Amino acid sequence: MTTNWAGNVTYRAREVQRPRTLDELRRIVAGAPNLRVLGSGHTFNHLADADEQLTLDGLPADVVIDDDCVSFNAGLTYGVLAEHLEGRAALHNLASLPHISVAGAIATGTHGSGTGNLATAVRALQLVTSTGDIVETERGDPDFDGMVVHLGRLGVVTRLTLDTEPFYEVKQRVFEGLSWEHVPDVFDAAYSVSVFTRLQGVDMVWLKSRDTLPDTLFDATPATVERHPIIELDPVNCTRQLGVPGPWWDRLPHFRMGFTPSKGDELQAEYLLPRARAREAIEVLRELTLPGLLVSELRTAAADTLWMSPMYGRDTLAVHFTFEQVPIDGALREIEAAFAPFDPRPHPGKVHLTPGVYERAADFQALAERLDPRGAFRP
Repeated sequence: MTTNWAGNVTYRAREVQRPRTLDELRRIVAGAPNLRVLGSGHTFNHLADADEQLTLDGLPADVVIDDDCVSFNAGLTYGVLAEHLEGRAALHNLASLPHISVAGAIATGTHGSGTGNLATAVRALQLVTSTGDIVETERGDPDFDGMVVHLGRLGVVTRLTLDTEPFYEVKQRVFEGLSWEHVPDVFDAAYSVSVFTRLQGVDMVWLKSRDTLPDTLFDATPATVERHPIIELDPVNCTRQLGVPGPWWDRLPHFRMGFTPSKGDELQAEYLLPRARAREAIEVLRELTLPGLLVSELRTAAADTLWMSPMYGRDTLAVHFTFEQVPIDGALREIEAAFAPFDPRPHPGKVHLTPGVYERAADFQALAERLDPRGAFRP
Protein backbone atom coordinates (compact mmCIF):
# COMPACT_ATOMS: atom_id res chain seq x y z
CA MET A 1 0.00 0.00 0.00
CA THR A 2 1.07 3.58 -0.57
CA THR A 3 0.57 6.77 1.38
CA ASN A 4 0.42 10.39 0.41
CA TRP A 5 3.36 12.77 0.83
CA ALA A 6 2.38 13.76 4.37
CA GLY A 7 1.67 10.20 5.48
CA ASN A 8 -1.78 11.04 6.82
CA VAL A 9 -3.64 9.08 4.09
CA THR A 10 -3.11 5.39 3.30
CA TYR A 11 -4.48 4.53 -0.13
CA ARG A 12 -6.51 1.36 -0.57
CA ALA A 13 -4.85 0.37 -3.86
CA ARG A 14 -2.47 -2.55 -3.32
CA GLU A 15 -0.10 -1.44 -6.06
CA VAL A 16 0.56 1.51 -8.35
CA GLN A 17 0.71 0.57 -12.03
CA ARG A 18 3.37 2.27 -14.16
CA PRO A 19 2.57 1.99 -17.86
CA ARG A 20 5.48 2.56 -20.22
CA THR A 21 3.49 3.45 -23.31
CA LEU A 22 0.27 5.27 -24.07
CA ASP A 23 -1.28 2.07 -25.45
CA GLU A 24 -0.47 0.21 -22.24
CA LEU A 25 -2.02 3.04 -20.23
CA ARG A 26 -5.16 2.91 -22.36
CA ARG A 27 -5.55 -0.83 -21.71
CA ILE A 28 -5.16 -0.34 -17.97
CA VAL A 29 -7.69 2.47 -17.87
CA ALA A 30 -10.26 0.62 -20.00
CA GLY A 31 -10.05 -2.43 -17.73
CA ALA A 32 -10.09 -0.77 -14.31
CA PRO A 33 -13.41 -0.73 -12.42
CA ASN A 34 -12.25 2.15 -10.21
CA LEU A 35 -9.11 4.19 -10.88
CA ARG A 36 -7.22 7.36 -9.97
CA VAL A 37 -3.86 8.78 -11.00
CA LEU A 38 -1.23 9.20 -8.30
CA GLY A 39 0.98 12.19 -8.97
CA SER A 40 3.51 13.44 -6.45
CA GLY A 41 1.19 12.52 -3.56
CA HIS A 42 0.88 16.11 -2.40
CA THR A 43 -2.78 15.83 -1.51
CA PHE A 44 -3.89 15.75 2.10
CA ASN A 45 -7.21 13.94 1.62
CA HIS A 46 -8.60 10.97 -0.33
CA LEU A 47 -8.94 12.75 -3.68
CA ALA A 48 -6.42 10.37 -5.30
CA ASP A 49 -7.72 7.25 -3.51
CA ALA A 50 -9.22 4.37 -5.53
CA ASP A 51 -9.21 0.59 -5.83
CA GLU A 52 -6.51 0.93 -8.47
CA GLN A 53 -3.93 3.66 -9.04
CA LEU A 54 -1.50 4.43 -11.80
CA THR A 55 1.31 6.89 -12.24
CA LEU A 56 2.60 8.61 -15.36
CA ASP A 57 6.27 8.53 -14.33
CA GLY A 58 6.96 5.51 -16.55
CA LEU A 59 6.02 7.38 -19.71
CA PRO A 60 8.69 9.30 -21.68
CA ALA A 61 9.01 12.96 -20.74
CA ASP A 62 8.74 13.91 -24.44
CA VAL A 63 9.21 17.65 -23.86
CA VAL A 64 8.63 19.77 -26.97
CA ILE A 65 9.39 23.50 -26.71
CA ASP A 66 7.94 25.88 -29.28
CA ASP A 67 8.08 29.67 -29.53
CA ASP A 68 5.41 30.36 -26.92
CA CYS A 69 4.40 26.99 -25.47
CA VAL A 70 5.73 23.68 -24.18
CA SER A 71 4.09 20.24 -24.36
CA PHE A 72 5.12 17.23 -22.26
CA ASN A 73 4.12 14.14 -20.28
CA ALA A 74 1.67 15.49 -17.68
CA GLY A 75 3.29 13.48 -14.89
CA LEU A 76 6.44 15.61 -14.83
CA THR A 77 7.05 17.72 -11.75
CA TYR A 78 7.48 21.45 -12.13
CA GLY A 79 11.10 21.07 -11.09
CA VAL A 80 11.85 18.61 -13.89
CA LEU A 81 9.95 20.70 -16.42
CA ALA A 82 11.98 23.73 -15.38
CA GLU A 83 15.19 21.82 -16.12
CA HIS A 84 13.99 21.32 -19.70
CA LEU A 85 13.02 24.99 -20.03
CA GLU A 86 16.20 26.36 -18.43
CA GLY A 87 17.49 29.37 -20.32
CA ARG A 88 14.95 28.96 -23.10
CA ALA A 89 11.52 29.79 -21.69
CA ALA A 90 9.57 30.31 -18.47
CA LEU A 91 6.14 29.76 -16.96
CA HIS A 92 4.04 32.64 -15.64
CA ASN A 93 4.09 31.38 -12.06
CA LEU A 94 4.79 28.44 -9.75
CA ALA A 95 3.37 27.10 -6.52
CA SER A 96 5.24 27.22 -3.21
CA LEU A 97 7.18 24.08 -4.02
CA PRO A 98 8.44 22.73 -7.36
CA HIS A 99 8.23 19.10 -6.19
CA ILE A 100 4.59 18.65 -7.22
CA SER A 101 3.39 17.08 -10.47
CA VAL A 102 2.14 19.45 -13.12
CA ALA A 103 -0.94 17.32 -13.77
CA GLY A 104 -1.91 17.17 -10.10
CA ALA A 105 -1.47 20.89 -9.53
CA ILE A 106 -3.57 21.74 -12.56
CA ALA A 107 -6.29 19.20 -11.74
CA THR A 108 -6.87 20.86 -8.36
CA GLY A 109 -6.53 24.53 -9.28
CA THR A 110 -3.31 24.98 -7.31
CA HIS A 111 -1.88 28.49 -7.49
CA GLY A 112 1.04 30.79 -6.95
CA SER A 113 0.46 34.41 -6.07
CA GLY A 114 -0.74 37.50 -7.87
CA THR A 115 -1.66 35.99 -11.24
CA GLY A 116 -3.96 33.30 -12.56
CA ASN A 117 -3.59 29.87 -10.97
CA LEU A 118 -1.30 27.31 -12.59
CA ALA A 119 -4.16 25.79 -14.60
CA THR A 120 -4.69 29.07 -16.47
CA ALA A 121 -1.46 28.38 -18.39
CA VAL A 122 -2.98 25.29 -20.02
CA ARG A 123 -3.36 25.72 -23.77
CA ALA A 124 -4.26 22.11 -24.63
CA LEU A 125 -4.49 18.68 -23.04
CA GLN A 126 -4.83 15.03 -23.94
CA LEU A 127 -7.16 12.83 -21.88
CA VAL A 128 -7.64 9.05 -21.82
CA THR A 129 -11.26 8.29 -20.87
CA SER A 130 -12.55 5.24 -19.00
CA THR A 131 -13.31 3.54 -22.32
CA GLY A 132 -9.65 3.86 -23.32
CA ASP A 133 -10.38 6.50 -25.92
CA ILE A 134 -8.14 9.55 -26.40
CA VAL A 135 -9.78 12.96 -26.23
CA GLU A 136 -7.89 16.13 -27.06
CA THR A 137 -9.04 19.66 -26.31
CA GLU A 138 -7.56 23.12 -26.62
CA ARG A 139 -8.38 26.59 -25.39
CA GLY A 140 -11.55 27.83 -27.10
CA ASP A 141 -13.19 24.40 -27.44
CA PRO A 142 -16.67 24.14 -25.85
CA ASP A 143 -15.62 21.71 -23.08
CA PHE A 144 -12.14 23.09 -22.47
CA ASP A 145 -12.96 25.19 -19.40
CA GLY A 146 -14.61 22.16 -17.80
CA MET A 147 -11.75 19.77 -18.50
CA VAL A 148 -8.73 21.64 -17.17
CA VAL A 149 -9.45 21.63 -13.41
CA HIS A 150 -10.95 18.14 -13.50
CA LEU A 151 -10.34 16.79 -9.95
CA GLY A 152 -9.40 13.41 -11.40
CA ARG A 153 -13.04 12.86 -12.32
CA LEU A 154 -12.91 12.82 -16.13
CA GLY A 155 -10.08 10.43 -16.97
CA VAL A 156 -6.29 10.39 -17.12
CA VAL A 157 -4.63 13.54 -18.44
CA THR A 158 -1.54 12.21 -20.20
CA ARG A 159 -0.19 15.26 -22.00
CA LEU A 160 -0.30 18.99 -21.41
CA THR A 161 0.58 22.06 -23.44
CA LEU A 162 1.32 25.20 -21.41
CA ASP A 163 1.82 28.81 -22.42
CA THR A 164 5.38 30.01 -21.97
CA GLU A 165 7.09 33.37 -22.05
CA PRO A 166 10.71 34.47 -22.40
CA PHE A 167 13.12 33.50 -19.63
CA TYR A 168 13.21 35.96 -16.73
CA GLU A 169 14.86 36.41 -13.36
CA VAL A 170 13.23 37.13 -10.01
CA LYS A 171 14.44 38.83 -6.85
CA GLN A 172 13.03 38.01 -3.45
CA ARG A 173 12.99 40.07 -0.25
CA VAL A 174 11.40 39.45 3.14
CA PHE A 175 9.91 42.17 5.34
CA GLU A 176 9.08 41.69 9.01
CA GLY A 177 6.70 43.25 11.51
CA LEU A 178 4.01 44.64 9.22
CA SER A 179 0.93 45.97 11.01
CA TRP A 180 -2.33 44.14 10.36
CA GLU A 181 -4.00 47.27 9.01
CA HIS A 182 -1.65 47.27 6.01
CA VAL A 183 -2.05 43.61 5.03
CA PRO A 184 -4.87 44.14 2.48
CA ASP A 185 -2.73 46.78 0.75
CA VAL A 186 0.49 44.78 0.27
CA PHE A 187 -0.71 42.29 -2.34
CA ASP A 188 0.05 44.65 -5.22
CA ALA A 189 3.53 45.49 -3.92
CA ALA A 190 5.31 42.92 -6.12
CA TYR A 191 4.75 40.24 -8.76
CA SER A 192 4.19 37.63 -6.04
CA VAL A 193 3.33 38.41 -2.40
CA SER A 194 2.94 36.05 0.56
CA VAL A 195 1.99 37.12 4.07
CA PHE A 196 2.92 34.70 6.86
CA THR A 197 1.29 34.83 10.26
CA ARG A 198 0.63 32.73 13.35
CA LEU A 199 -2.38 35.00 13.94
CA GLN A 200 -0.94 36.91 16.91
CA GLY A 201 0.75 39.29 14.47
CA VAL A 202 2.25 39.39 10.99
CA ASP A 203 5.53 37.49 11.04
CA MET A 204 6.75 38.13 7.50
CA VAL A 205 5.86 39.36 4.03
CA TRP A 206 7.72 37.73 1.13
CA LEU A 207 7.96 39.83 -2.02
CA LYS A 208 9.08 38.34 -5.34
CA SER A 209 9.68 40.76 -8.21
CA ARG A 210 10.58 40.44 -11.89
CA ASP A 211 11.79 44.05 -11.84
CA THR A 212 12.90 46.13 -8.87
CA LEU A 213 11.99 45.38 -5.28
CA PRO A 214 10.72 48.12 -2.96
CA ASP A 215 13.09 49.21 -0.20
CA THR A 216 10.19 49.91 2.16
CA LEU A 217 6.83 48.31 2.87
CA PHE A 218 4.61 50.51 5.04
CA ASP A 219 5.82 50.06 8.66
CA ALA A 220 7.62 46.73 8.09
CA THR A 221 11.41 46.39 8.14
CA PRO A 222 13.55 44.39 5.70
CA ALA A 223 14.91 41.12 7.09
CA THR A 224 18.68 41.08 7.39
CA VAL A 225 18.93 37.27 7.28
CA GLU A 226 17.11 34.65 5.25
CA ARG A 227 13.91 33.21 6.70
CA HIS A 228 11.78 30.04 6.59
CA PRO A 229 7.98 30.50 6.43
CA ILE A 230 7.80 28.60 9.73
CA ILE A 231 9.98 31.07 11.56
CA GLU A 232 11.66 28.57 13.90
CA LEU A 233 12.96 26.40 11.04
CA ASP A 234 16.30 26.66 9.24
CA PRO A 235 15.92 28.55 5.92
CA VAL A 236 18.44 26.28 4.18
CA ASN A 237 15.52 24.57 2.39
CA CYS A 238 14.20 27.88 1.05
CA THR A 239 14.90 29.78 -2.14
CA ARG A 240 17.38 32.67 -1.92
CA GLN A 241 16.22 35.97 -0.47
CA LEU A 242 17.89 39.31 0.40
CA GLY A 243 17.29 40.61 -3.13
CA VAL A 244 19.70 38.17 -4.81
CA PRO A 245 18.47 37.63 -8.39
CA GLY A 246 17.96 34.14 -9.74
CA PRO A 247 16.05 32.24 -12.44
CA TRP A 248 12.27 32.24 -12.24
CA TRP A 249 12.12 28.55 -11.26
CA ASP A 250 14.45 29.11 -8.30
CA ARG A 251 12.73 32.18 -6.82
CA LEU A 252 8.98 31.91 -7.46
CA PRO A 253 8.67 28.83 -5.22
CA HIS A 254 9.37 29.18 -1.50
CA PHE A 255 11.33 25.91 -1.38
CA ARG A 256 14.26 24.52 -3.34
CA MET A 257 14.31 21.29 -5.30
CA GLY A 258 16.30 18.59 -3.54
CA PHE A 259 15.25 19.76 -0.07
CA THR A 260 12.28 18.89 2.12
CA PRO A 261 9.56 21.44 1.36
CA SER A 262 7.85 23.18 4.26
CA LYS A 263 8.06 21.03 7.43
CA GLY A 264 7.20 17.73 5.79
CA ASP A 265 5.35 16.17 8.73
CA GLU A 266 2.29 18.40 8.53
CA LEU A 267 -1.33 18.86 7.43
CA GLN A 268 -2.47 21.60 5.08
CA ALA A 269 -5.81 23.34 4.60
CA GLU A 270 -6.69 26.29 2.39
CA TYR A 271 -9.79 28.36 1.74
CA LEU A 272 -10.30 30.63 -1.26
CA LEU A 273 -12.33 33.77 -0.53
CA PRO A 274 -13.39 36.81 -2.60
CA ARG A 275 -10.53 39.30 -2.67
CA ALA A 276 -13.08 42.13 -2.62
CA ARG A 277 -13.79 41.15 0.98
CA ALA A 278 -10.18 40.67 2.04
CA ARG A 279 -10.23 43.30 4.78
CA GLU A 280 -13.28 41.73 6.43
CA ALA A 281 -11.86 38.22 6.09
CA ILE A 282 -8.54 39.22 7.64
CA GLU A 283 -10.33 40.70 10.64
CA VAL A 284 -12.14 37.38 11.11
CA LEU A 285 -8.90 35.43 10.67
CA ARG A 286 -7.24 37.39 13.47
CA GLU A 287 -9.89 36.22 15.93
CA LEU A 288 -9.30 32.50 15.37
CA THR A 289 -7.62 30.29 17.96
CA LEU A 290 -6.20 27.22 16.23
CA PRO A 291 -4.29 24.62 18.26
CA GLY A 292 -1.53 22.96 16.27
CA LEU A 293 -1.18 25.81 13.78
CA LEU A 294 2.38 26.19 12.49
CA VAL A 295 1.76 29.08 10.11
CA SER A 296 -0.92 30.67 7.94
CA GLU A 297 -0.13 32.14 4.52
CA LEU A 298 -2.18 34.75 2.67
CA ARG A 299 -1.86 35.22 -1.09
CA THR A 300 -4.02 36.41 -3.96
CA ALA A 301 -4.92 34.88 -7.31
CA ALA A 302 -6.72 36.29 -10.34
CA ALA A 303 -10.19 35.23 -11.44
CA ASP A 304 -10.50 32.62 -14.19
CA THR A 305 -13.16 30.86 -16.27
CA LEU A 306 -12.33 27.22 -15.42
CA TRP A 307 -15.52 25.62 -14.13
CA MET A 308 -14.17 23.84 -11.05
CA SER A 309 -11.35 26.25 -10.26
CA PRO A 310 -11.54 27.71 -6.72
CA MET A 311 -10.90 31.08 -8.41
CA TYR A 312 -13.75 30.74 -10.91
CA GLY A 313 -15.35 34.10 -11.59
CA ARG A 314 -13.70 36.09 -8.81
CA ASP A 315 -10.37 37.57 -7.82
CA THR A 316 -9.35 35.58 -4.79
CA LEU A 317 -7.75 35.84 -1.37
CA ALA A 318 -6.18 32.47 -0.54
CA VAL A 319 -5.86 31.72 3.17
CA HIS A 320 -3.64 28.71 3.79
CA PHE A 321 -3.04 26.86 7.06
CA THR A 322 -0.17 24.52 7.91
CA PHE A 323 -0.80 22.38 10.99
CA GLU A 324 1.12 19.87 13.02
CA GLN A 325 -0.06 16.30 12.35
CA VAL A 326 -2.57 16.33 15.18
CA PRO A 327 -6.39 16.04 15.12
CA ILE A 328 -7.59 19.27 13.49
CA ASP A 329 -11.30 18.74 12.85
CA GLY A 330 -12.08 21.23 15.62
CA ALA A 331 -9.82 23.82 14.01
CA LEU A 332 -11.41 23.20 10.61
CA ARG A 333 -14.90 23.65 12.04
CA GLU A 334 -13.81 26.95 13.57
CA ILE A 335 -12.26 28.15 10.30
CA GLU A 336 -15.21 27.10 8.16
CA ALA A 337 -17.75 28.69 10.51
CA ALA A 338 -15.76 31.94 10.58
CA PHE A 339 -15.37 32.04 6.79
CA ALA A 340 -18.95 30.95 6.00
CA PRO A 341 -20.16 34.51 5.24
CA PHE A 342 -17.50 34.80 2.52
CA ASP A 343 -18.62 31.81 0.40
CA PRO A 344 -15.38 29.89 0.95
CA ARG A 345 -14.12 27.36 -1.58
CA PRO A 346 -11.69 24.89 -0.01
CA HIS A 347 -8.66 23.78 -1.95
CA PRO A 348 -9.81 20.35 -3.23
CA GLY A 349 -6.44 18.71 -2.53
CA LYS A 350 -6.20 19.77 1.11
CA VAL A 351 -8.07 18.88 4.27
CA HIS A 352 -11.54 20.36 4.71
CA LEU A 353 -14.94 19.37 6.06
CA THR A 354 -17.37 21.17 3.74
CA PRO A 355 -17.08 21.40 -0.06
CA GLY A 356 -17.44 24.74 -1.79
CA VAL A 357 -20.28 25.85 -4.03
CA TYR A 358 -19.46 26.07 -7.75
CA GLU A 359 -21.76 27.74 -10.27
CA ARG A 360 -20.83 25.28 -13.02
CA ALA A 361 -20.98 22.11 -10.89
CA ALA A 362 -23.99 20.73 -12.76
CA ASP A 363 -22.28 21.31 -16.11
CA PHE A 364 -19.17 19.57 -14.81
CA GLN A 365 -21.22 16.60 -13.60
CA ALA A 366 -22.81 16.27 -17.02
CA LEU A 367 -19.37 16.41 -18.64
CA ALA A 368 -18.11 13.70 -16.27
CA GLU A 369 -21.04 11.44 -17.11
CA ARG A 370 -20.34 11.89 -20.82
CA LEU A 371 -16.57 11.31 -20.63
CA ASP A 372 -16.75 8.58 -17.97
CA PRO A 373 -19.90 6.64 -18.91
CA ARG A 374 -18.99 3.59 -16.83
CA GLY A 375 -18.11 5.62 -13.71
CA ALA A 376 -14.52 4.41 -13.30
CA PHE A 377 -13.39 7.80 -12.00
CA ARG A 378 -16.28 8.45 -9.61
CA PRO A 379 -15.18 9.17 -6.03
